[in-house]
Amino acid sequence: MQVKSNKRDRLLKHQIFLYTYTTEAYMKKYLIIIVLFFSCYCVKARQLKDSAQLKEVVVRSYFSNRPLLTLPASVSIVDSSIFKNHPPYSLLPALNSIPGIRMEERSPGSYRLSIRGSLLRSPFGIRNVKIYMDDFMLTDAGGNTYLNILDAGSTNEIEVLKGPEGSIYGANSGGVLAIHPGDIQSDSSYASASVTGGSYGLLHQNLSLKHKWKDFQLNVNEAYQRSDGYRENSSLERKYVHILPRWNYSESGKLNAIILFSDLQYETPGGLTLEQLNANRRAARPQSLAQQAEIFNETILAGLSHEIQLSSNLKHVVSLTASHTDFKNPTINNYEFRNENSAGLRTYLETTGGKRNWYLQTGFEGQQTSLEVDRYDNESGEMGLMQTSDKFKASQGFGFAHLSVNPIPKLNLESAVSVNFFSYNYESFYPSVAPLNKRQFKNQVMPRFAASYLLKPSIAVRASLSRGYSPPTLEEVNPSNMEINTGIEAEKGWNHEIGLRLNAFNNRVYWDAVYFYYHLKDAIVRGVATDDRDYYINAGGTDQHGFESELIAWLIRASEKRFIKTLLFRNSLTLSSFKFSKYTSGGADFSGNNLTGVPKSSVVTSLEALTLDRLNLFVQHSFTSRLPLNDANAVYADEYHLVSARASWKLKVTADKAVLFAGVDNVLNERYSLGNDLNAFGGRYFNPASTRSFFAGINVKF
Repeated sequence: MQVKSNKRDRLLKHQIFLYTYTTEAYMKKYLIIIVLFFSCYCVKARQLKDSAQLKEVVVRSYFSNRPLLTLPASVSIVDSSIFKNHPPYSLLPALNSIPGIRMEERSPGSYRLSIRGSLLRSPFGIRNVKIYMDDFMLTDAGGNTYLNILDAGSTNEIEVLKGPEGSIYGANSGGVLAIHPGDIQSDSSYASASVTGGSYGLLHQNLSLKHKWKDFQLNVNEAYQRSDGYRENSSLERKYVHILPRWNYSESGKLNAIILFSDLQYETPGGLTLEQLNANRRAARPQSLAQQAEIFNETILAGLSHEIQLSSNLKHVVSLTASHTDFKNPTINNYEFRNENSAGLRTYLETTGGKRNWYLQTGFEGQQTSLEVDRYDNESGEMGLMQTSDKFKASQGFGFAHLSVNPIPKLNLESAVSVNFFSYNYESFYPSVAPLNKRQFKNQVMPRFAASYLLKPSIAVRASLSRGYSPPTLEEVNPSNMEINTGIEAEKGWNHEIGLRLNAFNNRVYWDAVYFYYHLKDAIVRGVATDDRDYYINAGGTDQHGFESELIAWLIRASEKRFIKTLLFRNSLTLSSFKFSKYTSGGADFSGNNLTGVPKSSVVTSLEALTLDRLNLFVQHSFTSRLPLNDANAVYADEYHLVSARASWKLKVTADKAVLFAGVDNVLNERYSLGNDLNAFGGRYFNPASTRSFFAGINVKF
C-alpha cells in the first residue's frame, strides 16, 4: 500500500509539474507576443499626432494629489472609464480587471476579496485589507469590512494600493482600497437615472443627483437591486442611499460629510460536492435549503471631515466616522445575531518646505468597535433556544509620520513609519458567565521606505520595502465553532518590490510592471470542522513571489474618416508563486504546498471600440489557471476562460444624454466556480457560477 501511495504521490507531483510548466510556457508566449506587437506598433506611434491620449492619472490616497507615473508605490485606478464597460450592478468584473486583485462571489452578494494574497481568512466579508470611503473608515476596528453593502453603480472611482500600507493606513498585510463615491471632477449640476434588467430575475435601478451652488455642492445616490440568483436559495435584495454634502466655506477651509444607509438581504446556497455539482449545478446544499440559510445586514454610516489650509505650507485634516450594523445570519448550525457599533477618528498635519520639494505628514488614527453576538438554535429558519451570548470590544490605533522628498527633480524618496496598537475585550453571558477579559497585542512598528527615479520624462523605476501586520478579526477570535480563540496570533512580514512605469508616445501607451516578494509569518488560515463550523489557526508562514503587469494603449487614434473611430487595448497579467514555507496541522505537513485559493496565473484582456460616432463596443477575455482548494493540494478547481461583451448606443436627444446598453457575460458558457469553499469538510468546495447570462438597460443624464 505504501508503494502504491508513493507512486500516486510521484504521479501527482509529475502532473503538477507538467501543468505548471505548460502554464508558464503559455504565459511566456503570451508576454512575448504582447511585447513584440507593441514594440513594432509603438515605433510607428512616435510619428503620429493625435488626440487619442491617456489622461495623466493623479492619486489622491497619498495625501496631496500625486502623479501616478513618479509615485513610488504600486497603485491601480478603477475609474469611470472602466466601470462604464461592466455591468452597473457588481464591482467584481471591474476590480478583477486589475492585476493583483482577486474578487470572488460565491452567490450574489457574498463577496470575498484579496490583494496579493490568500482568501483563506475570509469565508465571507473582507479581511486583511483596509477600506476607506473618501476620508471615512469602512473597515471596523475588529478588521472586518462589509463591501457588499455598497452599490456598484454609486461608485465613481476606486484606488487600489497593493502591498502592505501600514505605515500610513494602519494594520493590514494585503493592501488598501480607497473608494471615492462622489463625482468631484465635474463642476456642473446634473441628474442621472439608470435601469438594468437581466437574466435570473435581475433588476438594478440607480438615481444620482448633483447640484452645485457657489460654495456648496450635494451628491445624492439612491439604488435598488434584486435578483433570483442562478442557484436555488441565492436571491438578493439591496436598498441603498448615500448623501455627500461638500462645503467650501472659505478659500482655505472646507467641510465634507457622508450619510450612508444600506439594507441588504441575500440567501446562501452553500457549497456542493463534485457529485452534487455534476448532478445539478443550480442546486443548493440540502441543509441550506432546510435551514433557510441567508444573511440580513442593515448598516448606517455617517462621517464628517474638515480640511483647513492654516498657511501656505501648513494644512490640517480631521475626520470622524461612526457606524451601526444589525446583522442576522441563520446558518446550518445556528441562528446568529450581531449588534455592531463603531466610531473612529483620523487626523493629520501636512507641512511643505522649500519650493514644495518635500512634504511631511504626521497624524493619528484611532477606532473602537463593540460587538454583541447571540447565537440560537436554527429551527428551519426560526430562532430556537439560545446557544451562546458574548460581548466583544476591539480597539485599534496608530500614530504615523510620512515624509516625501525630491532632492533632485528626477528623484522621489519616501519614508514612513507608524506605531500600531490593537486589543480586544471579551466577556460571556451564556451558557455560563465569564468575567471581562482582555488581550493586548504587542505594539508594532511598521516602516516603509520607497524611491522612484525618472529615467526619462516618460519612464520611471521604483523600489520599496515595507512591513505588513494584521491581527485576527473579531470573527476569527470568535468563529462559528463558538470557542473564543485567544491563542491566535497576528500575521506579519516584510514586502520587497521593484517596478517600472512607462507613459509614452504622446500619452498613447501606459505600462506598469512590478515584481514583489512577501514573506509572511504566522499567516492566518481558516479550517472547517466535521460539524461545518469554522475555526482559525496560524499556518507558520508563506513565501509569496509575484509579478504584475498592467498595459493600456490606443491602437487606433481618433479619426473621423474611419469606421472605427478609436480602439483602446487593456491587458493585466498576474503571476503568483505563493507557497506555505512552514505549515503543519493535525499531524500533516503542508510545507512547500501552493497557497490555497490562489491561481498561479490570471490574464485579463479587453478591446474597446468607438464606431459610427455613437456606438461603443467592448469585449473582454479573462483566463484563470487552476487553483488548490485545500491545504494538502489534493483537490484543484479547473482553469477557466470567461468572455464578456457589451454594446452601448448614444441616443440623440436635445440637450440631454441617453445611452442604451446591452451585454452578455460568460459568452462561452463556461462551467466554473467564481467562489470556492476552501478546506471544506466533506468535499463541499464548489459554488457554481451562472452560465451564459444577459443584461440590458438605459441611462439618462439631464
